[in-house]
Amino acid sequence: MSLLEQVTKEIGEAMRRKDQASLAPLRMLKAALMNKEVEKSRVLDEAESLQVVNALVKQRRDAAEQFRAGNRIDLADKEQSEIAFLERYLPPAADPNAIAAAVEAAVLETSAAGPKDMGKVMKAVMAKLGGMSVDGRVVSDAVKKRLSG
Repeated sequence: MSLLEQVTKEIGEAMRRKDQASLAPLRMLKAALMNKEVEKSRVLDEAESLQVVNALVKQRRDAAEQFRAGNRIDLADKEQSEIAFLERYLPPAADPNAIAAAVEAAVLETSAAGPKDMGKVMKAVMAKLGGMSVDGRVVSDAVKKRLSG
């Protein structure tokens, strides 16, 4: 069953339960998946569906940061709850040890000498962590730290 089919089924279940808290993020996810399918003019594969979910999670994180900066904690909390809801559809998150190991392996693999090689190392690290959910900022910080020291 594709992610879109799963989300459509869950929307029906949420409507029967009158679960408004689940219904809004489900509808948002379904709309994003359908828009991506229209854009690509074909059914999305699993990796593309996960990219859509990742993009939505990233948008919610950015919005939550903005709301916190603007002292709108109520809206930031709403975004956080949507993040938690959407993360159910993502593979398990990479732990810090896995990220550190991938960074070290990528540095050795690419023969990176300093910060100027950050792009090559980032590409290699993200490829190594492909089956896991990772925050690009965390990986970027780990690569910067490793290449600068």
